[in-house]
Amino acid sequence: MAVDLHLHSNASDGTDPPEIVVEKAAAIPLTAIALTDHDTLSGIPAARDATRSRGIDLIPGVELSVDHHGVKIHMLAYFIEPVAGPLQDRLEELRAGRAVRNDLIIERLNELGYPITMADVLERSSGDAVGRPHIADALVAAGLMKDRAQAFHELLRDGGPAYFERDRLTATDAIELATASGGVTSIAHPLTIDAGESTLRDVFEELRAVGLAGIEAYYSEYAPNIRTQLADTAAELGLVATGGSDYHGAGKPHLSIGTGRGDLVVPDSVLEELRARRG
Repeated sequence: MAVDLHLHSNASDGTDPPEIVVEKAAAIPLTAIALTDHDTLSGIPAARDATRSRGIDLIPGVELSVDHHGVKIHMLAYFIEPVAGPLQDRLEELRAGRAVRNDLIIERLNELGYPITMADVLERSSGDAVGRPHIADALVAAGLMKDRAQAFHELLRDGGPAYFERDRLTATDAIELATASGGVTSIAHPLTIDAGESTLRDVFEELRAVGLAGIEAYYSEYAPNIRTQLADTAAELGLVATGGSDYHGAGKPHLSIGTGRGDLVVPDSVLEELRARRG
């Protein structure tokens, strides 16, 4: 049987409510899923309620954008419950940083001739982790862009004309806070890391030394041979080869729960390996 350990709901930048994400995963069927919305755990209670009648296991998680010596990395933290805790208590600060950046982006967009407001953006959001995808959706709704992809490519991408940085945890802090909260961490879509003069393996080794548990080898956008190479690297480094679809609903319409582009399979043994890494 298979699992999907990278899913987003409308608690952040996905388009499906958490209970619909669960319903779709159970229909495949998957044995377990991880809901990993950006900087928020607010979708976990509804997702957990939905799993009770469907025989599917829910792993509570969160996706974080972190900094490692000037390199931006996306990190998945698993087994993070929506209660008070070392990592949980920092998520509110991260969402506040998003809010500051959103205001700056909207101001810049207005200067560039794109007349949208924060009210327009909030209309496109259902959760408390509002960010660039919702700004993109507001641009689309206003007829200023055809879809999210165009909005990011022309305006909102990293380094784009309406891009601003925001406060982030360091990778080390994220790993240590997740561990202190009873969780484990994995690097999401690792080939998006621009390691500069270092290699990806260097980054993996540095973060393994401070408690990183895995790397997302089985990822929707990677060809099978790339998944195998990343899984082999994980095994060589003593890390878990994790995986997931990065499902966002209509936000990434080419990706399906569990299967990604149609050929993704994440074995349920991955989840058992992650459970074994919990402190």
